[in-house]
Formats: sequence, structure tokens, C-alpha cells
Amino acid sequence: MKKTILLLTLLVSAVTFSQEDIKKDTLKTVKVQANKRGLKKSIYGTANSTLVTSKELLKAACCNLAESFETNPSIDVNFSDALTGTKQIKMLGLTSPYIMITEENIPSVRGASQAYGLSFTPGTWVQSIQINKGAGSVVNGFESISGQINTELIKPLKDIPFFLNAYGSSDSRFELNTHFNKKLTDYWATSLFVHGNARVAKNDMNNDGFLDNPLGKQFNIANRWQYSNPEKGMVSFINFRYMNDKKQTGELEFNSNRDRLTTNYWGSEINTERFDFSSKVGYVWKDIPYQSIGFQNAFSNHNQESYFGLNQYNIKQQSYYSNLIFNSIISNTMHKFATGLNFTYDKYSEFVNLSDVSRIDNSVGSFFEYTYDDGDKFSYILGGRLDYHNRLGVFFTPRLHVKYNPWEKAVIRFSAGRGKRAANIFAENQNLFASSRTFSILDTNGKVYGLDPEIAWNYGISFTQNFILFGKSADVTLDLYRTDFQNQAVVDVMNSPQQVLFYNLKGKSFANSLQLDFNLEIIKHLNLRTAYKYYDISTDYLSGSFQRPLQAKHRFFGNLEYETHIVEKGKQWKFDYTFNWLGKQQLPNTASNPTQDRLPEFSPSFGVMNAQITRTFSNTFEMYIGGENIGNYRQNKAILGSENPFGPNFDTSIVYAPVFGQMYYAGLRFKMK
Repeated sequence: MKKTILLLTLLVSAVTFSQEDIKKDTLKTVKVQANKRGLKKSIYGTANSTLVTSKELLKAACCNLAESFETNPSIDVNFSDALTGTKQIKMLGLTSPYIMITEENIPSVRGASQAYGLSFTPGTWVQSIQINKGAGSVVNGFESISGQINTELIKPLKDIPFFLNAYGSSDSRFELNTHFNKKLTDYWATSLFVHGNARVAKNDMNNDGFLDNPLGKQFNIANRWQYSNPEKGMVSFINFRYMNDKKQTGELEFNSNRDRLTTNYWGSEINTERFDFSSKVGYVWKDIPYQSIGFQNAFSNHNQESYFGLNQYNIKQQSYYSNLIFNSIISNTMHKFATGLNFTYDKYSEFVNLSDVSRIDNSVGSFFEYTYDDGDKFSYILGGRLDYHNRLGVFFTPRLHVKYNPWEKAVIRFSAGRGKRAANIFAENQNLFASSRTFSILDTNGKVYGLDPEIAWNYGISFTQNFILFGKSADVTLDLYRTDFQNQAVVDVMNSPQQVLFYNLKGKSFANSLQLDFNLEIIKHLNLRTAYKYYDISTDYLSGSFQRPLQAKHRFFGNLEYETHIVEKGKQWKFDYTFNWLGKQQLPNTASNPTQDRLPEFSPSFGVMNAQITRTFSNTFEMYIGGENIGNYRQNKAILGSENPFGPNFDTSIVYAPVFGQMYYAGLRFKMK
């Protein structure tokens, strides 16, 4: 019975590891949980994966998914522009379009939602996050290049009856999250998640006449249903979700009712409405517990209407995704396989100013993934998939993950794989609309905006060693990865500050990533987490070869966490401090601008500090206070041409550091168990 329940859980999650890998990870997780680690990295799993638990998510405000990675050294978090407050994530030095982002292993942030989609998932809804570096599994598709981030939401059958989270910050942002859960029978349970947030006051900390953060409001509601019957080997999920998000930014005097699409004052509005439906059905053979079949379906309707000054951008995406997965063994449980079929359909209604660039994309593919695990030291996952895409043609995607434990508490991993994707050049670069740049596509013979598909190979090797230092647990990890682009949709802001060029790669483009992690339990309940990251990322542009703009070559991360002993009724103090240091970054070319609107070739280096204190009063109630950018570091000139926003030099996209200064927040959490 226990084995059947475990396999049911694995089937529904459809994680990229083999079932035996996850079984080992699950057993290891129970052991690590006793040490209260927020990040869990097993030495048994074949893929280079990190599990972010709900404990880690509570170490920061975690208002949404984009803000859930501030204490994670594997993910870099940056602001995408000086106006919208949107945070962009990077893995292995590459931006989020090259990361496959899934929700319970169904693709979520892609296409029209690429720019703002991470802010559409409230942090309190998240149960855990799995971060896989390098080539992902062929089970989840062909688009992953630098890695995969999979979010697991709270499961109805394991949820508590009621949860409340209230949050407010010094930048006038307020949030309220409520969760309601009801267990209907032994097999059925349902959850209702309600989220609302708003920013109600105008802030201009740098006195440039523009809002540092947008005014806005979001309403987000989700209803989840779960059925689980281990005796019959059945498990299923049904999810409904609706989201409405509105943002307004621009000059302080801008009034949308009066000044929209005029030259009175510069302003912008981004209004998004989205509906999602998804379902999962899984069955495990009662007499053959290692054999299972799962069927995933998802439909989404995403509608964004927006303008940036005089630039208009509207996009509507209707998507359908279906995935059928069959898992079994060959001879014995050392040899497993997963195979199946999937189908995707995307209808884009997209308008850039008056230009109609609408299209329909669809693909159908089959995959086969073989897993070998000797149960001791060596395992590998070899997978391949064959797809037909109406614009990308017929192509094959190979992926390989290898794991070897050379000695006790050590693991060496290797991965290699190919990824292919159609770049949504406008949706992925919406920050450039908030400028006076003209958009030009230089190639016209390709099938996606006139461009060819992006193709890249990713290779990586990782070594982890756990050990005892001064009587306390410690570990060190070295990751080395390289991404080679055979073709890339180059976004060129190095040629001229008055234009952005899109064209197929004419030379070389690569991303080398080195990360060295060192973690130590200094004393009981006091843990240190550090990471040094080096990025060598270069692209051949028309004007020469440059480092990737707005990407620091050197980064340092440090995190200290301390918890007091839990006393009666769950009373406890928790302290968390995070420091991020970024080295100089290549800046886009501004040499032809007037002197007052020029930036140097490289940005200065800087550091940012965040901290949070949590007081748990009981097993059901806690409060927290925290601060971001405590050192008050701000970019000196975040908006070029702010004095003349309709002039030729206006640009809000060159952001390498925080725009808003110190920000402090407070909140509370209440649970009814």
C-alpha cells in the first residue's frame, strides 16, 4: 500500500527524475527535514536539482513567484526596467525565455506571459519549487535550454482548513491572501485560494519625475479539486483559475483618463486578464505498482492590452496543452522507461502599434526516456523526442543526465542536451517599448517574425561533497555549464541607442557559467550559505562582439539564517539576512546621445542587503518584519531623457541596479489547523 501511494504521488507530479531517484530523494528529504533545511539538494538524484521548500519561501516576503528566489543562489533576480517594477530571473546567465517554467509540470510562463507571468502566481499558493540546472527531461518538451523551474502548489488533501496572510510595505503595496480548504470525503478535497494586491500611492525616490513603481491592483482566484483513491490506484486534479492584473506607470502628473496616448504626459498601462483550466488523471496498476499511466490537459486564455507612451502593444494567446505519459520497467526496477505523446496549440492575436503579427503555432511529439539505476553509485537518464512543429519543422531532441557517487557523501553529475524554440521577440522584450527606440527586423525569410528558430546545446558538470567541519555539517558544490547557440534571435541594443535590431545570429553566441557554493552550519540553528558566480557570456553583434548587456560577470551571494529553540506552543524567533554583490555590467551603447543622456560602457559594482525577522507566537499565528535594499543603493540615472520623454533619447530599459531605495514591510500569518 505504501509503495502504491508513493507511485501515485510521483505520477501526478511527473517530475523529471526516474521513480527510483525520487524515492531516494523522498527518503533523504525526511532526514534533511529534521535539520530544517530550506533548500534541499540530494546526492542521489540523477539530475542536478534543488528543492525549495515552503520553509525557504517564508524567509522573504514572497509576494509572488518572481520574488521567491531572493535567497536562492541558483537563480539571479534583476529588475527588467525602471517603470514596471517587474523582476526578471536568470539561470546560468540566460534570461527566463530560455528556462522552461512549469506549474505541476504543465508549461505556464511562456509566450504572451513571458514578461510578467512570474508575478501572476502568489507566493502563498506555492508548496515547493524544483530547480533543475541544464537540459531538462524530454517528457516536458523541447524548449528547455538552460534549465527548468517547476512549481508545486499546495495539495487540497494535505491543506489546512484556513490560512490568512496580510502584508504591507513602505512603497504602498498591500496584499491579502486567504486559503479555504474542505475535505469532502476520504478521497475528495477542494481548496479555494483568493489573492489581492494593490499599490495605491505614487513614489518618486530619485526625483526624476517618474513613478519608481507602478500603481496597480491584482485579483487572483483559484479553485483546486483533488481525488485520491490508493485502493483503486486512481488520483486526479482539476484546477480553475482567474486573474486580472492592472498596472499604471509613467510621469507623476500622468492621468490615464486624460493623457492616454497623447503627448501631454508620458504614461503607460498594462492590463492583463487570464483564465486557466488544467486537469491530471493518473492510474497505477494494482498488481504492478511500478507501472502507471498519466494524462495531463491544460487550457489558458491570456489577454493583455497595453501601451507605453505612444507605443501600443496588444497580445492575446489561447493555448492548449496535452501530455500522455506511460511509465514501466524493462526486466527489473533497475531499468525503467517513460514514453508518451504530447500536443500543443497556441493562437496568438498580436498587434505592435498598427502591425498585425498574429500567428498560430502547433506541435505534436513523441518521447522515450530510459533510466538505469544500479541502486548504489551509478545512474543515468537517456531520452529523446521527435516533434513536428508547423513553423519549426521536424526535429529530434536528445537529452542525457549521468550521476556517479565516487565515494561517501560525494556526487558527480553530467548533463547534455539540445533545445529549440521560437522566440516571441515582442512579448519577451516589452521593456523596450518604454523607450523611443525604433524596432527593425533585419531578416525576413524565417517563419517566426521573419526569423529562424533558436537552437542551442547545453553541457554541464557538477560536483558536490558533503562533509563535517569543526563538528558541524557542511557541503561544497562546483557547477560548470556551457550553452552554445547554433542560432539565436539576437536582440541588438549595442548598435544605436535610438533603435533595437532583431536578426539571426551571424557569428558566435555562448554562455559559460561557473558557480561555487559553500554551506556551513556554524553553530546549532545558525546556517551560512554562500556562492560565487562567474559568467562569461558573449554574442557577436553587427557592431562587434560584446558581453551580454546588463549581465554581471562576477556575483557573490551570502545568506545567514538563525532560529531560536522552539518553546511551548511553538513560540520561536527567526532571523534571516541576505547579501548580493554584483560586479560591473556591460551597458547598451549610448555613445551618440547628448552628454547628459550617456552612460559609461560598464556599470559600477554594488551590493544589496535584505533582512527579515519573524516571531512565531504559537502554532497558528506569526508576524514578520523585513527590509529590502537596506543599504539604500540606487542607480544614479535610471531613465535617460526623462526631461523630454517624447524625444529621441528617452529610454527606461537600461536598469542594472535598484531604482527604488530602502523598502520596509510587515505582515502576519494565521493558520487554522
